[in-house]
Amino acid sequence: MSSLNKLKSIRESRLLSKSELARKAGVSPLTIGRIERGEVCRMETMRKIILALGFSLEEKNKVFQDQA
Repeated sequence: MSSLNKLKSIRESRLLSKSELARKAGVSPLTIGRIERGEVCRMETMRKIILALGFSLEEKNKVFQDQA
């Protein structure tokens, strides 16, 4: 099952590598890669990534679509 997200385009527009974003979010670069490919992730992981990108949790739809 895959999910829609704009993580890769947002990350690239901010000139962040997968490793840099992973470090800021406290997750592994492999996790960032999996999410960018559309694989599902835990709600806690989404929360960490949203905050690491500087969005508020209310703005989650700017990064992740089709999520609860």
